Amino acid sequence: MSAFPEITLVRHGETAWSLSGQHTGRSDIPLTANGEAAARALAPRLAGLSVSAVWSSPSQRARNTCALAGFGEGAVIKPDLAEWDYGAYEGITTKEILLKRPGWQLFRDGCPDGEAVADIGARADRIIAELRQANAPVLIFSSSHFLRVLGARWLGLPPEDGSRFILDTTSISVLGYEHDLTEPVIRRWNQK
Repeated sequence: MSAFPEITLVRHGETAWSLSGQHTGRSDIPLTANGEAAARALAPRLAGLSVSAVWSSPSQRARNTCALAGFGEGAVIKPDLAEWDYGAYEGITTKEILLKRPGWQLFRDGCPDGEAVADIGARADRIIAELRQANAPVLIFSSSHFLRVLGARWLGLPPEDGSRFILDTTSISVLGYEHDLTEPVIRRWNQK
């Protein structure tokens, strides 16, 4: 255990689109039966976790994962925790996008009619500012691409470096500090 606050990140459970690889930003896709079971299985994995607050993305996939894991009561919905707005690429797989736009990379190029990586970085920075002001352990439920950018920004890396982090559904990651509050680190990442 660290003497400093830890921020626990949980990616939502499986949805039909996370399974198929379709970009799921603002579409409110429910959890699959497997996603619900995996969300319930988070409860023993998070047992004993002491937090001062629980924050969730507004999406039903994040909110339901939070509730099924046993943390729904009192969870605060934070609009800045929403997944990337994929705009014209909503519901489309990377493979399909690359057929029309060879060389495209989400974390570099963003999405037409959606958000650029700088937009996601700005939202992540607002969440980090709230976390640092709280200076307390917080549990967060959100989606893959947003949480990857959040991890990069926590370390002071550019939001584009979120591309270097992978998150599986219902994975648990922990942000924290090393020697003092000026040394943010990733304590654990993508634990299943």
